Amino acid sequence: MRWSHLSASTDDDSLLNAAPAAPPLPLALPGATVRTFDTPGFAGMTFYEIRAKSLINRVPGASRVPFEWTINPYRGCSHACSYCLSGDTPVLLADGSTRPLSQLRIGDAVLGTMGAGPHRRYVPTTVLDHWTTSKPAYRVTLADGTRLVGSGAHRFLTDRGWRHISPAEPGLPALAVGDRMAGVGRFADAPKESPDYRTGYLCGLVRGDAGSPTGSREGDAWIRADSYLEDVPMHVALRWPQEPTGGWYRGFLAGAFGSTGHADRLAIVFTSRDPGFLDRITDALTHLGLPSRRPPHAQLGGVHSVEIARDLWAALRFRHLTGVSDAPLDASGVGVRGEAQLTVADIEDLGLTLPLYDIATGTGDFVADGVVSHNCFARNTHTYLDLDAGHDFDSKVIVKVNAGDLIRRELAAPRWRGDPIAIGTNVDVYQRAEGRYRLMPRILAALRDFANPFSILTKGTLLLRDLDLLKQAATVTDVSLSMSIGFIDEQMWRAVEPGAPSPRRRLDVVRRLTDAGFPVGVLMAPILPGLTDSDESIEETVAAVAAAGATRVTPLPLHLRTGAREWYAAWLTRDHPELAARYRELYRNGSYLPQKVQHEIGARVRMAARRHRLHPAEDAEARTARANGPTAAGHPDTAATDGTPRHTTGRSNEPKQLTLL
Repeated sequence: MRWSHLSASTDDDSLLNAAPAAPPLPLALPGATVRTFDTPGFAGMTFYEIRAKSLINRVPGASRVPFEWTINPYRGCSHACSYCLSGDTPVLLADGSTRPLSQLRIGDAVLGTMGAGPHRRYVPTTVLDHWTTSKPAYRVTLADGTRLVGSGAHRFLTDRGWRHISPAEPGLPALAVGDRMAGVGRFADAPKESPDYRTGYLCGLVRGDAGSPTGSREGDAWIRADSYLEDVPMHVALRWPQEPTGGWYRGFLAGAFGSTGHADRLAIVFTSRDPGFLDRITDALTHLGLPSRRPPHAQLGGVHSVEIARDLWAALRFRHLTGVSDAPLDASGVGVRGEAQLTVADIEDLGLTLPLYDIATGTGDFVADGVVSHNCFARNTHTYLDLDAGHDFDSKVIVKVNAGDLIRRELAAPRWRGDPIAIGTNVDVYQRAEGRYRLMPRILAALRDFANPFSILTKGTLLLRDLDLLKQAATVTDVSLSMSIGFIDEQMWRAVEPGAPSPRRRLDVVRRLTDAGFPVGVLMAPILPGLTDSDESIEETVAAVAAAGATRVTPLPLHLRTGAREWYAAWLTRDHPELAARYRELYRNGSYLPQKVQHEIGARVRMAARRHRLHPAEDAEARTARANGPTAAGHPDTAATDGTPRHTTGRSNEPKQLTLL
């Protein structure tokens, strides 16, 4: 339990008029308050406002980061999105059955997908997390009548890639009428155990058993039949009805499967020595819209068969229409397709805030009422606070509302030596929440007034809001600002960093700071093996950084700590399964690439930097901490970043060098 040392008793006016803390809280924090906002950017998020005991924290000695002191006014990050659906949405389990989204539990086996672009295949996966929230709801209607209710941020797989129902942020791909969803189509409703269903079940079971080539069966089917015989006499059950109802057909097929059927991956096969009985099965399948085939000649021993079409749609429809639950399904490797009936016909804002649900799975997606649906990934940062590693990180942000007062008190303490401070080493201090809480201006003003050297790491363009304060601080102390631009591929950005500003917007920040007179550096991080480490990607990124006016670039290959490792592995195996074996080999000894690979990537970046007249920071320079110089913060969400640059400038009346990461 790690909350106790974070919070202190409070009489702070900053918490007045906020909603009182009430269960369910992660812990009963003394003096904590809970706040939610109605704006779309914060929908589904909860902010836990606390009065922290301290703000300047010492980095553990075992850490590989090149700084000793850090400030993190937030825990959790509002850059991340939450994707939710209505609780009654049926989700496809790995065995072919369905369960409402609200009733899924951690550990359940569901069907997900793996692959890239249009080349995806179904695979079993596991539910890693499950949660609920309340959000403005939208309804998506498909050509086959399927209706899906979800939040605007929810994503579905279409013929144009992953699309949000109605994204709150500009630039995110939005679902549109005419888009074709990927999936198997709307799930059929389960049968009702009406008198006609029970009668048909008994007819199929008993008559099928009489012609079964394997002899009489025992098991759950006959136990079920015994309960039906209490209401349906046997002589009634054995009659062939003149005009069978849909319920009778469903029951008949379920009973026939119990006596003569078996499953073979996707196929459902009925075998019997009685051709007339198989004729009845063919009629029932045709009535329910299930195509079937019948070999023209009998097998050895006079055994005939009827087989349903071997595709996932037919396999699922048979199970769902008949209620058969003991037919093993193996859909692994089946290709994901999009049919015309899955075309989006309408997208409607319901004008209501509804309770919605979501899950995290090992593949990062699941099948919701017949269409492939995206979900959130899990990270490990919040486990330090006994919050879960998945949804809590994205939706429960801890805000140290007294940060402005704390920083002044701690900088004024006699024991404080004025060491450089790295700000934002755990999560981004310029995440969207900072636009509302405005903690950074008071922190920067205090650092300026005490002439304390500091660095900031951010991907947020909100940094420019505080440009005047940064200029003022730079006249009295060493200041280093960092912005990571690991690549400029827009498609890769949407896949890996969808909640952060685009690389182009981050390059604009470099340009703005350069125009303001600051020499700007860029940390090229993270460089993703097999994805953004090609000569073409490196050349394109370095050229864009140089064109934006940067003066130096420092490479940082991807490293994967616990939490980030699981998140990235799930994404990689889903979108780039061909790289999974390579990554297992590269990272088998820990979180970092082998030194040889790191040096090779660094050398190629340095060569590109020379071509574009950029000064690349050498490894020794990047990792050397100076007692009174600024330090570049660690990479967001990865507090143990190695190889982060530190740049020191002498004090003068001119703005100091800013390294943008």
